[in-house]
Amino acid sequence: MASEIKVTTDHDEIRRWVEERGGTPATVKGTESDGEPGVLTIDFPGGTGEERLEHISWDDWFRKFDEKNLAFLYQVRKADGSDSTFFRLVQRDEV
Repeated sequence: MASEIKVTTDHDEIRRWVEERGGTPATVKGTESDGEPGVLTIDFPGGTGEERLEHISWDDWFRKFDEKNLAFLYQVRKADGSDSTFFRLVQRDEV
């Protein structure tokens, strides 16, 4: 079975995919400035976690996501058919 990759800017689709895998919207600590969220990411169980990431609200995450004109590239399933947590944030004009 081949892995399936999708790209979306749909907030509901992103949130659903992340939450189904136990993820939480986050930023990388130390990258924020002037009270604005820094580098966006998702914190999944077993990932980098609290030492390097700061959880933020979905509203703040999506506001920055849209301001930076980002798209969410993600893998639906791995080649073996299991759920994947692989994702990348890319510029919308690159997809």
